Amino acid sequence: MNIVLLGAPGAGKGTQAAKLVAEYDIAHISTGDILRAAVKASTPLGLEAKSYMDKGELVPDSVVIGLVKERLQEKDTEKGFILDGFPRTTTQAVALASELSELGRDIDAAIAVQVDPEVIVKRLTSRRLCQSCGYIGSQADASCPQCSGEMYQRDDDQPQTVRNRLAVYEQSTAPLIDYYRGSDLLVEIDGDRPVDNIFATIKATLNQRLG
Repeated sequence: MNIVLLGAPGAGKGTQAAKLVAEYDIAHISTGDILRAAVKASTPLGLEAKSYMDKGELVPDSVVIGLVKERLQEKDTEKGFILDGFPRTTTQAVALASELSELGRDIDAAIAVQVDPEVIVKRLTSRRLCQSCGYIGSQADASCPQCSGEMYQRDDDQPQTVRNRLAVYEQSTAPLIDYYRGSDLLVEIDGDRPVDNIFATIKATLNQRLG
């Protein structure tokens, strides 16, 4: 099972991806995680990516495609994978299809998690992360509930940056909806519901499509 997971920043893709990984035992490929690891390591690629991420802009295709291509050749992707955060543009989608074709694979479904932009702004600007263990909480958390570490707000969760990220998504990424609809791969899901309800809908839809 090879899945592309689409949706604006803050739509809940990561949460649903984790549930899909647990349910179907497939690899979770998050370009956000890959890029943040490169940033944390202060590699040349990471520093280049950070200059775009801090402004809420898309990291160039040449950087992202190279990382994803390497990841898709790792052994844990043989049973299937979920791509979370890639592709973001139709150019990337075409490149992905080409790379998968060389590996003898295809995308089985493109799941689009749809959430109202104002709901996303409220979600992201209230999000806080633990400096120590990475726990994701909210501004109501004075300290980390898991390890008592210090909570902080990521630069790209600042209000203006969030709105910029959503504008970039709408301009550059939303056309992917039409791309995958035209390929008869698109599955649109209402993401403004309880997490378990969203997952139940995704699972039922996938099981129906893939048998």
